[in-house]
Amino acid sequence: MNKAFTKEQDCDDDELPPELKVPVGSKNYMTPGGWNRMRLELHNLVNKERPELTQVINWAASNGDRSENADYQYGKRRLREIDRRIRFISKRLENAEVVDPETREATDQIFFAATVTYAREDGREETVSIVGVDETNFKLNHISWTSPVARALLKAREGDVVQLRTPSGIEELEIIEVVYKAIDAGGDEGVAS
Repeated sequence: MNKAFTKEQDCDDDELPPELKVPVGSKNYMTPGGWNRMRLELHNLVNKERPELTQVINWAASNGDRSENADYQYGKRRLREIDRRIRFISKRLENAEVVDPETREATDQIFFAATVTYAREDGREETVSIVGVDETNFKLNHISWTSPVARALLKAREGDVVQLRTPSGIEELEIIEVVYKAIDAGGDEGVAS
């Protein structure tokens, strides 16, 4: 069948990798930095990339036979990708529950948007910030609140020892410090999309 007669499906949650899915019945938690980064990406797609691309497509279409026009074919494909991303980001922002760690009441208990320092069994210390599924950035040690490490840490307190189930067995993590501070959303590098 000709591609012109087939309809591409929107990217719904069933097509997302597991690390980007928000658990059923849960809110899509985000930090202010992550929400702002996604809002800026949406603004750039809608106001810069998409209009520029439609100009290129119109130019390519005016060159004649569209079936053998690589600029036109690529442009249409890229336009579908941009439209799909616009719908995805719009839906995520619409359903977002923004949680600002700086306005949170002081507590040593771990909740969303906490920055946690913990010690592994081998003595290594690690610091992670618990962020939304769309904000995961391993280079900045931002982990999704749905990740196994975050799930082990959530609701525990400073000084507690929690158990993390890993493929090689159970590992104990000792919580050293819990702070609530602004979390740098970083750039697009390392961000799941």
